[in-house]
Amino acid sequence: MRKSLAQALGSSTYPGRGIVIGVSEDGKKAVTAYFIMGRSTNSRNRVFVPDGEGIRTQAFDPSKMEDPSLIIYAPVRVLGNHTIVTNGDQTDTVYEGLCKGLTFEESLRSRTFEPDAPNFTPRISGLMHVEGGRFDYQMSILKSNDGDPSSCQRFTFAYENPAAGQGHFIHTYARNEEPLPAFEGEPEPVVISGDISSFTKTVWASLDEDNKVSLFVRFIDIRTGEYETKIINKN
Repeated sequence: MRKSLAQALGSSTYPGRGIVIGVSEDGKKAVTAYFIMGRSTNSRNRVFVPDGEGIRTQAFDPSKMEDPSLIIYAPVRVLGNHTIVTNGDQTDTVYEGLCKGLTFEESLRSRTFEPDAPNFTPRISGLMHVEGGRFDYQMSILKSNDGDPSSCQRFTFAYENPAAGQGHFIHTYARNEEPLPAFEGEPEPVVISGDISSFTKTVWASLDEDNKVSLFVRFIDIRTGEYETKIINKN
């Protein structure tokens, strides 16, 4: 059953980082949202800032930055008709792979989950393709085998010509436990509703107040490729 975004986002106090991709309810816009959450001071000390046609993370207070690895990266980059959205520096891996003629899945073959034992946070990624009035997207998760760092499980999901008002949601953690368990199963089917303003408000309001950090939302006109972006930072 397709959940509302509020239901999907509110099912855990700490889904970690998450990607939503789908189609607006009027069928005219390709939609994506990417959010980050944090429990540590270092993770919460971040904001999203524009970077060309994409965004990057940046320390809100540079004096409090403890370890930039895994938390400072470009979550969103654009290459022609492709929009890449990921939860780490594999954004660059996909970008560079596409430039070399590799597919989304092939590009990610060189990467695994994050080396942050004992969580081994999954790398989640999305690729949107808007061209000639058509929109398709793919989503990927690279995760350890139940916390075994010697085994990487790779899953890629492709959605061709998705229906209006429908999308999918993938996030890093299944539940707020210790260690944090990885996302399980296929990306969750969700309802995409409202214009960019109401959609952004819904996503932000549905995230746990204590743990949410930043949100990026983009609506891309499927016919023209023109887009509108909104960014919300807690800091």
